[in-house]
Amino acid sequence: MNRKLIRPNLSELKERLGPKPPRRKQVPPDQTNAEAFYYLKQMNARTPMVVVLKDGEELRGVIEWYDRNCIKVNRAGAPNLMVMKDCIKYMYKAEEQDETRSTRSDGI
Repeated sequence: MNRKLIRPNLSELKERLGPKPPRRKQVPPDQTNAEAFYYLKQMNARTPMVVVLKDGEELRGVIEWYDRNCIKVNRAGAPNLMVMKDCIKYMYKAEEQDETRSTRSDGI
C-alpha cells in the first residue's frame, strides 16, 4: 500500500486566518524597585554618601534607613538627620568625589 503525504499550503492557511491585530505595548510597572535596591545596597555596605540638597548644601554620612518620603543620614561628629526626599537634588558615594579629586590633581 502506498500512502500519499499531503502538505497543506501555508499561504492558503494565512489567508483563511486573516491579518493578525497589532500587539499593544504593555504598560510599564509603576515601581521598578531600583531605588529600594540602591538604598539597601548602600545601607548594608555602610557606604559613606554625599547628599546634595536643592539649596546646594552637602550632607555627608551613612544612610541608616529610608522610607517612601525620607532617609535618615548618620553623620560622624554631627547630629543624625532625617532628610525629606523632596529636598534632595542628588546623591553619590563619597569615594567617587575622592577619586575625581585625585585625577584632577594629576592634571588630567
